[in-house]
Amino acid sequence: MSTWVKVARFNLARPANYVVLPCILPFAFAVGAVTAGREPGHNASGYLVSFFIFFTVQGMLTAGRSLPFALMLGASRRSFYLGTALHGLALAVASGLALAALQAIERATGGWGLSMRFLRVPYLLDGPWYATWLTCAVILFAMFVYGMWSPILQRRWGMHGTLVFLAAQALVVTAVSVVASAEHWHRLTALGLTGVIAALAVLLLAGGHATIRGAAV
Repeated sequence: MSTWVKVARFNLARPANYVVLPCILPFAFAVGAVTAGREPGHNASGYLVSFFIFFTVQGMLTAGRSLPFALMLGASRRSFYLGTALHGLALAVASGLALAALQAIERATGGWGLSMRFLRVPYLLDGPWYATWLTCAVILFAMFVYGMWSPILQRRWGMHGTLVFLAAQALVVTAVSVVASAEHWHRLTALGLTGVIAALAVLLLAGGHATIRGAAV
């Protein structure tokens, strides 16, 4: 465990990688505020997706750039992977708490004085603060782990393996879309969906762990 913590701290050695992270929310909020107009109850929560997407990019950059240096410093592939995952989990938990706190402010100010829904995403992030914290943390961690897996796949199987993996993902997404359109899935609560995403994150974590053992450097 101590090695994982050291790897997690090692990933913070490049602060430039995290400069963009706190800038995304203000920029997305500004765009949402500009497009709000004078319509009451304007829903600008779609712009929030940029923050979640960046976690995937962050996972790709962290795993892709840091792996060779970590191995040079004596870390094993397994320790690097689990330590980086711990790093992503800490970022996800902290970011989820920040989003929950900002959502509480949004509620207290009546949508930032603009009657705007930016952090109150209908169905998914529209419950109590602790549910928002949990859901955000789980989704952000899942996206970070997914981003970690991409450069590892590239190092393990090259471009052809990556293309096959992307094609398989397209099939999975299509199958999930068909299943999700079934009537009984409409009764799934937001916390239930969070549980499904958490299970998916565990599967992604296990897949990346199995892949990194043979990844070239």
